[in-house]
Amino acid sequence: MAAKVATWLALAALGAAYGDPSSAPTPPAGRVDAARLARAPKEPEQWLTNGRDGAGTYFSPLAQINAANIAKFGFAWAYALGTKRGLEGTPIVVDNVMYASGNWGRVYALEAGTGKEIWTFTPDVDGQWGRYACCDVVNRGVAVWQGRVYVGSLDGWLYALEAATGAIVWKADTLIGRSKHAPYTITGAPLVAGNSVVIGNGGADFGVRGYVSAYNLDSGDLRWRFFTVPHDPALGPQEQIYLAKALTTWDANSEWSRGGGGTVWDGMAYDAELKLIYIGTGNSSPYTWQERSPKGGDNLYLASIIAIHADDGTMAWYYQEIPGERWDYTATMKMVLADLLIDGKRRKALMQAPKNGYFYVLDRVSGELISAKPFAFTNWTKGIDAATGRPIPNPAAEYLKTPRLIFPSQAGAHSWQPMSYDPATGFVYIPVIEAPMVFIETSKRPVGLIEGTFTVSAIPPEAYVPQAMASLYGPLPSLEAMAAGITAPLSSSGILRAWDPVANRVVWSQPSFGAWSGGVMSTAGNLVFQGDAAGMLSIYAADTGKLLKKIDVGTSIMAAPMTYSIRGQQYVAVMAGLGGAGGFAFPPDSAAYKYGNDGRIVAFKLGGGNVPKPSSVADTPFLPVPDMAGPPKNITRGEVLYTRFCSRCHVFGRGLLPDLRRMSPGTNRIFYEIVLNGAFVAKGMARWDDVLSRSDAEAIHAYINDQRRHAYAIQQSTR
Repeated sequence: MAAKVATWLALAALGAAYGDPSSAPTPPAGRVDAARLARAPKEPEQWLTNGRDGAGTYFSPLAQINAANIAKFGFAWAYALGTKRGLEGTPIVVDNVMYASGNWGRVYALEAGTGKEIWTFTPDVDGQWGRYACCDVVNRGVAVWQGRVYVGSLDGWLYALEAATGAIVWKADTLIGRSKHAPYTITGAPLVAGNSVVIGNGGADFGVRGYVSAYNLDSGDLRWRFFTVPHDPALGPQEQIYLAKALTTWDANSEWSRGGGGTVWDGMAYDAELKLIYIGTGNSSPYTWQERSPKGGDNLYLASIIAIHADDGTMAWYYQEIPGERWDYTATMKMVLADLLIDGKRRKALMQAPKNGYFYVLDRVSGELISAKPFAFTNWTKGIDAATGRPIPNPAAEYLKTPRLIFPSQAGAHSWQPMSYDPATGFVYIPVIEAPMVFIETSKRPVGLIEGTFTVSAIPPEAYVPQAMASLYGPLPSLEAMAAGITAPLSSSGILRAWDPVANRVVWSQPSFGAWSGGVMSTAGNLVFQGDAAGMLSIYAADTGKLLKKIDVGTSIMAAPMTYSIRGQQYVAVMAGLGGAGGFAFPPDSAAYKYGNDGRIVAFKLGGGNVPKPSSVADTPFLPVPDMAGPPKNITRGEVLYTRFCSRCHVFGRGLLPDLRRMSPGTNRIFYEIVLNGAFVAKGMARWDDVLSRSDAEAIHAYINDQRRHAYAIQQSTR
């Protein structure tokens, strides 16, 4: 209790030092409620939710920093997070205290004006869970409400913490399959809706059934659970009537053991007036319809936006973006709620730019489709039928019989990185990925099933070399043959794009860093902020797209920036650290490649200086291959097994996790203890003895050492 009192007194002193003098006494920590959130526009100095307000706009009314003085914008402070993994969350600032989440579900409370640590929270997560995080052990944010901070940990627990101290108030187990080791994870931020805190999960890439759960804010008791796809009808009636309807869109002989997918791993919103929760559902499980639902069907409610009544968890309406989803085009991207003037009528709209490359505007009261237009090049469909709201099939995107070059890539035309809506310009600013991938169905090819992608490989054109891939995939068509008739560039590119959601058109575009540029924030200073993997924070004019300033941060950025004000001083802050699905391999021109990937929060203000950059890093030299290299006959088999189970995380090159060709002699000696017996579980390296035998591990070891032998020879020849 003494520690709690001391921390509260520290917070009180902080409020006295930085707060509005007219607001004494200092309010309790984390003082956010429905009334305060509703008046967010009148408190521009706060950033109360992940998207700042209840509409999820990632827009701030602050305008102290603007085009006239942006040249004076620079470094204020930095806080080291003690991690080298990906960082995707946007901090929240309430009454001069910053709350941010990190890897595995850690939480940090800092003085927002100085970056000084107040408290930290680290959940007790078994490193084995890292195996089931398809896209790194990331976390996309916390919710702050009535003196508490809510966060989900990677292993599926939902925590309520005291905002003043970080002490655990309650924890709830959100997983329905924990006893069976179902590969669920939590990487998304909780959503406060009415009297509940709502959380979804990930895992569809490994074979689970999607759902969201609502818990009592005070006690953590389960209030309701909403499943996104039906269960095996052999197990009895569906939980609710909407699932009975969904069942008619699935083959009765579907591969129910794989769960169906449809996980809600990010992108929820809440309309407090309508009392509706909006969720976006994920990809199918397995990816291919012939495995999942042999007779086809829409497979409700995959790749859909669903409105749920907050009070009882019943469905209000749904809109399926991709019937029969088969390209990993999730609809889990963040949604923005706005009232738009369309055809002379004010509409309560919901906007989303999902992975499939179409910008959707829906009536958030009824679910009616208002518009759906492409914001990036696509060929998975010929367009969206305005009358039915359904995509028009394109046979050229069917990859079951032969590999196909399909736009957008598996990463999507827009992924989890937040977009921003500026009500002054009326534009939405989208971090766009213009890129295709070669989709290959692998069930009858040597590589077979690949953990995390089932029997589908999606390969960027830059990495598609048919001759070099023959041992894994057998005969493959040339890239030129697949690209015949396609006018779009085949190389990946990142673009920051301003989109007019009423006129359905691109207003301006600016090139950004590749496929993994960061999320976006806009402000009333007519500014748009975006970080990138090169470690640059770029600031643009919101109305014209003119580049106004670039700041070399020295740390790769994926997360969306945010802004707040203390005693009349506006700050901008961003979490920096590369990771996620595309971050396991560091691009050579990224800050992570040059300086390492030590995660940090970096804050900026007017009058600030240059950002202190980390020291540059170098690779450990390749060592000669040890005697335990393994018999040559195992190498080909090891390549297949490595591709199936290891390559998703352990890339050959500088990246998020160790390049196994550079293993130290000591690590090499205990290779089998690590892979089969979990010697490094505490470091986040899972054990694999449930799917790999000793002979499998020996084959993988032989392949790694063969690759090491080649790399060592090249290294020696260039000295």
